[in-house]
Amino acid sequence: MGDSADAPGRRPVQPQKASYLVRGLDCAEEVAVLKKALTSLEGVLDLDFDILKSRMIVTYDARAAAPDGIEAAVGKAGMRAVPWTGQEARDGQSFWERRGRVVMAGLGGALLAAAVLSRAFLYALSTGGGAPPLAPALLYLGSIAASAWFVLPKAADSARNLEPDMNLLMVLAVAGAVAIGEWFEGATVAFLFAVALLLEHWSVGRARRAIESLLDLSPTTARFIPPQGAVMQEGPVEDVPVGSVLLVRPGERIPLDGLVVEGRTSVNQAPITGEAMPVEKGPGDEVYAGTINGDGALRLRASKPASDTTLARIIHMIEEAHSRRAPSEQWVDRFARYYTPAMIALAAAIVLGPPLLLGAPWTAWLYRGLVILVIACPCALVISTPVSIVSGLTSAARNGVLIKGGVYLEVAGRLRGVALDKTGTLTHGRPEVQEVVPLDGHTREELLGMAAALEANSEHPLARAILQKAEAEKVSMPEARDFRAVQGKGAEATLEDTAFWIGSHRLMDEKGLETPEVHNKAEEMEDAGHSVVALGNDMHVCGLISVGDRVRDHAPQAVAALKDLGVRKVVMLTGDNEGTARAVAAASGVDDYRSELLPEGKVEAVRSLAREVGRVTMVGDGVNDAPAMAAADFGVAMAATGTHAAIETADVALMSDDLLKLPWLMAHSRRTLRTVKANIGFALGVKAAFVALALAGLATLWMAIAADMGASLLVIFNGLRLLRAEDVRSSAHGGRPQP
Repeated sequence: MGDSADAPGRRPVQPQKASYLVRGLDCAEEVAVLKKALTSLEGVLDLDFDILKSRMIVTYDARAAAPDGIEAAVGKAGMRAVPWTGQEARDGQSFWERRGRVVMAGLGGALLAAAVLSRAFLYALSTGGGAPPLAPALLYLGSIAASAWFVLPKAADSARNLEPDMNLLMVLAVAGAVAIGEWFEGATVAFLFAVALLLEHWSVGRARRAIESLLDLSPTTARFIPPQGAVMQEGPVEDVPVGSVLLVRPGERIPLDGLVVEGRTSVNQAPITGEAMPVEKGPGDEVYAGTINGDGALRLRASKPASDTTLARIIHMIEEAHSRRAPSEQWVDRFARYYTPAMIALAAAIVLGPPLLLGAPWTAWLYRGLVILVIACPCALVISTPVSIVSGLTSAARNGVLIKGGVYLEVAGRLRGVALDKTGTLTHGRPEVQEVVPLDGHTREELLGMAAALEANSEHPLARAILQKAEAEKVSMPEARDFRAVQGKGAEATLEDTAFWIGSHRLMDEKGLETPEVHNKAEEMEDAGHSVVALGNDMHVCGLISVGDRVRDHAPQAVAALKDLGVRKVVMLTGDNEGTARAVAAASGVDDYRSELLPEGKVEAVRSLAREVGRVTMVGDGVNDAPAMAAADFGVAMAATGTHAAIETADVALMSDDLLKLPWLMAHSRRTLRTVKANIGFALGVKAAFVALALAGLATLWMAIAADMGASLLVIFNGLRLLRAEDVRSSAHGGRPQP
């Protein structure tokens, strides 16, 4: 790139920035191609890339470069640049840009199947061994061309720059296979590679859509009174000045972060903090954009602009984490940088060396060189990894574990730390009645029936839990008359000519009826992490009902299984209060916990755990967990109850919310890694043996062809063994069958 500093005798540089949406920018490989294309362009000073948004930011000298020239250079690199407008990558895309990879991969697979079937009729199920008849040959060539459509330009660029990569390796493998008559093998390699690129392209698109889905949580408009105004207005949240007073009606989402100035209500903060229970809010309390107002009207003073709300920061953190996590080079790709040129050089040395230096016969050494080139065909090596990974992914899907790429399947087996969200992950994520304590002569059934009657008109989650409990136990409810809600505290009504009230611990205290016995029991319930609902009349407290989120049945077993598999530390992260967090941590058996965390706190906790133990995963179900999932080595979503944004952001989804599938995934990952290593070792071992035989003059071309094809088939069959998945319950205990 050019130097942005002023040079003697030259006019000052005039740096400008231009942002572009680059169609086709999906991974680090495209970034490298663009850097090569643009760094040589006069006037380009700096480049920055956001792969997740397909965005490129160019800093250039306005005297020496222009946007038209930049766009033309991108076009020569095989991509298309359009000025950035803030819209997402799908806006304005042609059908070919959206579906081209799917079409060509599907066409390649269809032509491959057609070639195999046509050759089966002509040559009795033979798929190799010499050139096929014309019809199958054309179908094989069509399959190879379709599958390699997006690969050939990159392979050509790799060859021109003398930097062999996986694209060049694949093209050489296919060409070598066709040259020696293994048309089926060559077409299969091309098709598998096309599928791998398609999966990578798809996963990046899913990550982009996950970011878009977060924007739906926050309202686009707000009702507000400006700081210096007196008239209520309605307009876009982006236009609301800080300091404005906003009106939020019952049931609406809160549009901006702010402080309550008037009104009392309960707010569902689960989208931001992950708390299972709504939080009571009154004057002076903080509320967050995207959270849901309960049954009371609120007036709040906006404390932050729309671009800096807690929800906006969540979106930014996910983008940042994904941008840092560029795709790592696969081992085979790195190996190919040295393997391919080394084998070509070895074959050339064998062909030229002995005849030129020792006067040996050309024919014999040319034949040995050809044997080296044939055995060097990396088909078995190329197939060994994808067939094992695809089998592992398919097996996991059959067990209800959806993995969004082979890299996450590989990482899962090397985990050393696990961070678990509380609500909806370790617990069921819904409030349930835990304990019913009748007092002052009342029976359990009587207390539950009166509570249900008082809560019948409420939509509060605690009220619904009490009603569900009453319905499940089929208790009778007296008729409630003169119902009146007590904002932020509870409700009152007349039952059989007596006035009763129901509400929080605070309401009971305000009534002046809390005896030492009642106080101690209420504190005991709260220490267990439960919310206390008190019911009484003007004379006494009739009883207490505790409502809480229950720990999943298999959570302690799953935590124990993770430790059996070598996980050094399991930590629970939650936005809930200290008492609730402590109780759930003790019940589930985790090593440690962090409570009262906002999304930023969860991200820092995940990074701290990674610094302490190494590779970590974050398991969650809410939008507030998404940044921590992105910050971990990979994220796991509880898909049955998880939010759409969390599932899209996560790299793995547990479809049945069974935590035992997490240790199963670790065991399955290790089994897959063992298979991959065995396949690579076998493929390289066969090649090393035949290189030695070729140098000794003991190997023939037909022996080399048979060995290469045999190695390919063996690694395929070994990889397909992964389809026979182990039972979730046995793998969850390190692969040991359970009685």
